[in-house]
Amino acid sequence: MTQIIFLKCPLGIIKVVADEKGIAEISISDLGEVSVSIPKQLEEVVTQLQDYFEGKRNIFNLKLNPKGTDFQKKVWKELLNIPFGKTISYLELSKKFGDVKAIRAVAAANGKNPLWIVVPCHRVIGTDGSLTGYAGGIWRKKWLLEHENPTKQQSLF
Repeated sequence: MTQIIFLKCPLGIIKVVADEKGIAEISISDLGEVSVSIPKQLEEVVTQLQDYFEGKRNIFNLKLNPKGTDFQKKVWKELLNIPFGKTISYLELSKKFGDVKAIRAVAAANGKNPLWIVVPCHRVIGTDGSLTGYAGGIWRKKWLLEHENPTKQQSLF
């Protein structure tokens, strides 16, 4: 049975969709009624997302079941290898598939990632360091990258 909940976070409203096979979708928007009750099946994803936003979690441990093509799933699996607080370029990501010419296909698959934050597509940037393309909006990508790698304030004394 499919379960859907809506949670408030610093970036908007998170929608989580899951069934007995795992989490199929985690997305963000500016709209949605926040869920009053959380089904037992989704308590762990709620806890882990809350921990992430509170700065207490940098790795997710959830049963995932995203819908996509085999190629998309390979790209999403590779995204899981990007360490917390780090970024790679779309070019670097396409090189991991052995074909720099696949950069557009890799970028397209990255953009179709249905598991926001948990599969960290926000950690992929342009070769020049620019925050190119992000389905949730560039401002959210910037926020997430700063959240994961805050600039340490230097002390003058």
